[in-house]
Amino acid sequence: MWGADQLIKVLKKLGYSVDHIKGSDIRITTQQNGEYHETIPNHNPLKVGPLSAILNNIAKHHNMTVESLSQLDL
Repeated sequence: MWGADQLIKVLKKLGYSVDHIKGSDIRITTQQNGEYHETIPNHNPLKVGPLSAILNNIAKHHNMTVESLSQLDL
């Protein structure tokens, strides 16, 4: 299963970087396709529900499907 660090490492391919960390939440930001923020719980492993929601949000922002997002070596 994936942890927050592994997810953030992969999302850097889409231009995301860590904006700030507050408690157990990590906020990442990208400027691609307009400014967009996503909050990732700093857990290892990430639970399936939050991971799925994060991937759906990111795919939607980049006008991609989750399947095409997963082909970026997720």
